[in-house]
Amino acid sequence: MAYTRKDVSTLTRAERRRFVKAMLEVKRRGEYDEFVRMHIEFYVSDGEGGLRTAHMTPSFLPWHRRFLIELERALRRVDSSVSMPYWDWTKDRSATSAPWTKDLLGGNGRRSDRQVMTGPFAYAEGNWTLKEGVTDGEFLTRDLGRARDPIALPTKSELAGALADPVYDVSPWDSTTTKGFRNRLEGWGTGRGPVAWRNHNRVHRWVGGAMVGGASVNDPVFWMHHAFVDLQWSRWQSRHRGARYLPAKPPGPGSKQRGRIVARHEKLPPWDVTPDSLEDVSRIYRYA
Repeated sequence: MAYTRKDVSTLTRAERRRFVKAMLEVKRRGEYDEFVRMHIEFYVSDGEGGLRTAHMTPSFLPWHRRFLIELERALRRVDSSVSMPYWDWTKDRSATSAPWTKDLLGGNGRRSDRQVMTGPFAYAEGNWTLKEGVTDGEFLTRDLGRARDPIALPTKSELAGALADPVYDVSPWDSTTTKGFRNRLEGWGTGRGPVAWRNHNRVHRWVGGAMVGGASVNDPVFWMHHAFVDLQWSRWQSRHRGARYLPAKPPGPGSKQRGRIVARHEKLPPWDVTPDSLEDVSRIYRYA
């Protein structure tokens, strides 16, 4: 029976408690750090050789969909009532609204070193020490809104621009394409700095701290953010009936992307699944 993912701002106090308890238990068991390691491993950019599956590639959406399902399975082994809530960053846009409350993810990092000091994931609580990352820091950091060089979260109209694109993705299937729903949602734009960060990417930058880079999974908001991104894929599918994941077939001989991206019916590492199998997840979960 399909379970439901809810807007984080609608969770009851009891639902918040159960979610936090399950997250901390998955961390205590050592499972959570495996997810951090996996994301670091598959955080491959256009400029690197080999296969790209998680970012700057058509499989950005199905890869993170499966990644999120795997984390949810770990949570539900602890408490079968728990699912991953989504954070609607077009609606809850302040540093004090959900999910930045003391009973959920805690608030912003302190000015001196960006260490998160409030909530159950604060280092001082003793339950959330960072063990995997690209730096040696042990505590969770945030810089909500970027104090020194402020940026704003994406707007409803910016998100709508991505949803309006009727094609899933287009050649050259990377961060440089200016058309296609996938890259417009993932948010690799033209130019430098903040103007080039759109939708998904800008949210990572707005949160700052641990959310910037391959070890972004260390901040639990990663999952709420990607649940909302996943919801957009579902909405795009409903809006553009019949539109499918692209490319349908692998790039041909001579293409720079041959062997570097995953086509619709190819296996999506590290799992034994295909993008095609992840287009319909209605039997697994739905959104409230």
